[in-house]
Amino acid sequence: MTIEQLQEWQPRLFQEFHQILRSHKLAHAYLFSGSFASLEMVLMLAQSCFCEKPSNALPCQTCRACRLIASNDFTDVKRIAPTNNILKTDVVRTFLQDFYRSGFESDKQVFIIEGADKLHPNAANSLLKLIEEPQSKLHVFLLTDQETAVLPTIRSRCQIFHFPKNRDLLLKELEKTGLLKSQSQLLVDLSSDLDSAIALANSTHFRELLSACQKWVAQFLAEDPLVYLSTAKLATLANDKTEQAQILSLLTLLLGQELTSAKAQKGLEQLLQAKRMWQVNVNFQNVLEYMIFN
Repeated sequence: MTIEQLQEWQPRLFQEFHQILRSHKLAHAYLFSGSFASLEMVLMLAQSCFCEKPSNALPCQTCRACRLIASNDFTDVKRIAPTNNILKTDVVRTFLQDFYRSGFESDKQVFIIEGADKLHPNAANSLLKLIEEPQSKLHVFLLTDQETAVLPTIRSRCQIFHFPKNRDLLLKELEKTGLLKSQSQLLVDLSSDLDSAIALANSTHFRELLSACQKWVAQFLAEDPLVYLSTAKLATLANDKTEQAQILSLLTLLLGQELTSAKAQKGLEQLLQAKRMWQVNVNFQNVLEYMIFN
């Protein structure tokens, strides 16, 4: 993402960090909450630490250092992300060992942890020591979509910035792809960023899920007995917990579009309870059937 795009996607945060860079006050540890251009902001800040020809404290994005950082191939900028939904202790400790050495390219180092809420407790405690002992030439960035799931002792030692979804820009970009406005609005509500929204828009399986959810909601609101068959169809379409969560989100959004209906209002209340049941591992089809029979 270019500087200009980043400025458009997160204008307030961009201006705030630009001022930080101009003042040479980049902090030791940050927690970025929200995925809308948060990684792109981190990469820009990392580039600013090593850029060979900065302009007004901003990186050029074309020099060797900037290009290597963008391609995740710069020695003194290290990124780690969860594997199988967890950041393991040995992975974190290996990276920490590197950071106790001096930098290769300069005396600065940047450590980026994606999915910080997925840190194993032991890994989080290992990281805590690094954060508790500030080093002027080291910058640690933690990224998360679930701020409250990050260890409180880590949160308390980081400067926290929230990256809200830029709904207007996301809607505009989606409509450029040829989607109807109603489809774009649904994907804006469902997605955290443009890439995931476009991926869903291009997914045949997602379109099948959406069609099945729209049919289910129409039958549910009409109290059509055939909704029972549609429930079984929805359950078969959900291949894993991620898709089950996606279906529950779609049903929430679709019912939310019908709030003038008392049945939809009641359905949203039932859906909230159904989600709670699902979160404690009640069978997905049974969760949907709960809404029908209650």
